Amino acid sequence: MGDATAGYSARIEPGELLRAIDQTDRTLGHMVDADWTVPAGDLSWSCRRTLDHIPDALLLYARSLATRANDRQPFLRDGDPKRSIEELLAAAVGATTILAEVARAAPPSARAFHPAGMADSEGFVAMGCDEILIHTSDIASGLDVPFSPPPDLADAVLRRLFPWAPQGNDPWDTLRWANGRVALPDSPRLDELWYWHPAPLATWDGIIKRRERPPAW
Repeated sequence: MGDATAGYSARIEPGELLRAIDQTDRTLGHMVDADWTVPAGDLSWSCRRTLDHIPDALLLYARSLATRANDRQPFLRDGDPKRSIEELLAAAVGATTILAEVARAAPPSARAFHPAGMADSEGFVAMGCDEILIHTSDIASGLDVPFSPPPDLADAVLRRLFPWAPQGNDPWDTLRWANGRVALPDSPRLDELWYWHPAPLATWDGIIKRRERPPAW
């Protein structure tokens, strides 16, 4: 398979989380009066529920990293159906900022539990960015608004979490492919058992990671 990490040197810094959530705010902030009950792309969740999930996930990551968790942790937040779209967007920004600050404070040796592997701080940053970008895309599809994040951000997340991903295609298209959203010209759309590699890249064994069961929250 070769060394898929060759040439990868730039770390994904915590500030990239804020860059990612800024893309969300720019894309969705003017859509607060839209019908958020429609499905988010191909998901079974509504656009509103998908937005509500972003702070859920990022706060869970922040807790795991801050406590150096060795196993699965209870949710700090599990949706808030009473909040407005404006409040959910603000919650997503707040949760993103918390994860960024926790990641900044974590030493390089820090490891914490994620079902996909014992992640380092960069792994949590990359997963947070992936949650933000992919779910913003899901919502944008449901609301029929365009969304395309900066190619360098998409490429950094792709190379950190999916070292087995094919090269030579648009990085945003490839990141969506790796998350099971689209097909690529030479690669069919993945099923729901796709997964991340959030542990340090040096630990990757060259095997494509797969879930044992479909994702659930």
